[in-house]
Amino acid sequence: MTQNLRLARSLLFLRLSVFVVMFMWALDKLVNPEHTAGIYEHFYGLHGLGGALIRLIGVTEIAFLLAFAAGLWKRWTYGGVLLLHAASTLSSYRQYLSPWESSHLLFFAAWPMLAACYALYALREDDVLLTMSR
Repeated sequence: MTQNLRLARSLLFLRLSVFVVMFMWALDKLVNPEHTAGIYEHFYGLHGLGGALIRLIGVTEIAFLLAFAAGLWKRWTYGGVLLLHAASTLSSYRQYLSPWESSHLLFFAAWPMLAACYALYALREDDVLLTMSR
């Protein structure tokens, strides 16, 4: 197996696994908007978001993530996923300061995923398997 094929397979696996995680978060906005409202209040300081707005955000995120999973508009979709996940990771800074409280230790799983998002963005031109882009 050539180096290029190994790289392309690795990037495909990264893209699809990042998609699964982010898709579940987006789907949560449709299935349980109250949960998302609580997250937005606690981590981002956004209060009073209604269920309709949260569902609209979820539908928009799902469309965006489907484009990402398909490898479309890589500069924008891969970059957007990186920025979304970076904001999520960094907004949780309080949990990193008290890792043994509650289930805060789970927040550390965000860091390898952030690295995966960065790798996908940095190597986006080499991510060629199962993409709809040129």
